[in-house]
Amino acid sequence: MSAFGTTPFGNTNSGELSERERQVLEAVIHSYVATAEPAGSRTLSRRFGLGISPATIRNTMSDLEEKGFLFHPHTSAGRIPTDKAYRVYVDSLMRVDPLSGEQRRRLQMEIESGSSAIENILRRAAQSLGVLTQELGVALGPRLERATLQKVELVRVASDRLLMVLGLSGGAVRTIFVEVPGVIADEALVDVTIVLNERLAGLTLDQVRSGLASRLRDVSTSPGAAELLNIFVQEGEQVFGRAAEPVDTVVLAQPSLLADQPEFASGERLRQLIELTETRQQLATFLGTRAGGKGLSITIGNEHGDPRLEPFTVVTAEYHVGSLSGVIGVIGPTRMPYDKVIALVDHTSQLVSDLLC
Repeated sequence: MSAFGTTPFGNTNSGELSERERQVLEAVIHSYVATAEPAGSRTLSRRFGLGISPATIRNTMSDLEEKGFLFHPHTSAGRIPTDKAYRVYVDSLMRVDPLSGEQRRRLQMEIESGSSAIENILRRAAQSLGVLTQELGVALGPRLERATLQKVELVRVASDRLLMVLGLSGGAVRTIFVEVPGVIADEALVDVTIVLNERLAGLTLDQVRSGLASRLRDVSTSPGAAELLNIFVQEGEQVFGRAAEPVDTVVLAQPSLLADQPEFASGERLRQLIELTETRQQLATFLGTRAGGKGLSITIGNEHGDPRLEPFTVVTAEYHVGSLSGVIGVIGPTRMPYDKVIALVDHTSQLVSDLLC
């Protein structure tokens, strides 16, 4: 049975393991997650009360190594779990307990304290997840194609430049600069603002972008307003396309929380972590594949199909803002307390959804 009684997260077949192998594998994983040290048979016998001798544990670990579930570092007599082992653990060995009332209250208080704008809620939620899990908290803002346009404002910022402020469903606000050929009269700005609100409010950004020209056709206005409306007709698809891009793309908590973990004691691993946090657009693309009805998603090590992500596990859950969705979660070493992390990520996504709705 997998976490929360849901369908298993991966496709690893734990049926190839005997009950004894499952017990020993679970003990190795718990030991390694807790200590970051390879687990030996005597340590497992002493700590976990498996009811079998160290010699039997040692033989079972050898069998697990042959099957690809354990790895034997040449500098140690103990063994550590492979990505395949963590997958079996997540899919069929792990049990996830609900958060305590105190944990829920603390998380809610930290996420609620501050501005209700989407960007700020995501930033606080990612930071809270990072602190509570000691992993790297991450969040991806929702794509806004299906966001409903609620209000349009036009503000002059220069003689040849306007700022268009779009108020969207879910509390999102997008600001887009619009270049104009010359000074637009104040009356024309007011007239065009009224027209844009009358013709476009209540539509999704996708609907606005695809049907802008037809919706602004046959509008009776002053010559100055008509000139400005024509700019929106000519450039509207590009302007509203920029507005539909993800909110604030990727939000990251403090990478220093991860840098303190033993896995990043070497310069190479630390460099990989720094590179990961610096490639925001690539990270946004990766996280974007985890939205769209996928719910809770856990990918481990080589499952990512990207060498830069192989040292990591990524745990994310979707949050919803009406018809929109984004993802929030953590990135950390594959040596991770999966049960604790999954419970925190899952509950945080629900909290974010509740706050944004």
